[in-house]
Amino acid sequence: MSMLTPPGMGGKYRITGDKYPRMRRPRHRRRIVTAAVAAVVALGLAGWGTVQLIDAFDGESEKKTTAAHKPGCAPAKKSGPSAPPPKPAVNLKPAQITVNVYNATPRGGLAKAAAEELKARGFTIGKVGNATADYDKKIPGTGILLGAPAAVKGPFSVLGTQLPGAPTKTDTRTTADVDLILGTAFTTLAPRPSADKALTILANPVRPACL
Repeated sequence: MSMLTPPGMGGKYRITGDKYPRMRRPRHRRRIVTAAVAAVVALGLAGWGTVQLIDAFDGESEKKTTAAHKPGCAPAKKSGPSAPPPKPAVNLKPAQITVNVYNATPRGGLAKAAAEELKARGFTIGKVGNATADYDKKIPGTGILLGAPAAVKGPFSVLGTQLPGAPTKTDTRTTADVDLILGTAFTTLAPRPSADKALTILANPVRPACL
């Protein structure tokens, strides 16, 4: 009988050998699996957060770059002589433009009334009367601006402030005068305050500053 066997015990309770039996708890596999999954999730969240942080910085940089290169976007105003004001887009004054006013509608007196109003607004008035057969009762809109190709560079823009939306057309004339042919939808010129404001913006355009 072994020395490890308590007195009076034998048989199946008999302990043999010179080593104590090792008592181990069963492995908690579920806890191990849970811990592993948690570690993987934590690493994934950390990586996702890093990517989002990098994207945020890249997004801000892209916005700044896009704004800096946006067409028509001017740098913010700077103090001092290094920031001159923007140059006027059109230097023409209404008095420098001679306007011929023609009536292409079946209503009488429109050409004379429009010519008087344009004169009061500073334009130089040329001929006033009925439109020629090429345009008489053939203009469905409010009117049309007609002139030489050179009129596109300024006179059309200035006169267009008095009748917004009127289309323009060039012909073979070599003179600097411009025709305003009133169409059947014409009722009156643009209100003077809005027309004057449009002239001011035309002569002194303000470009938006980049942020």
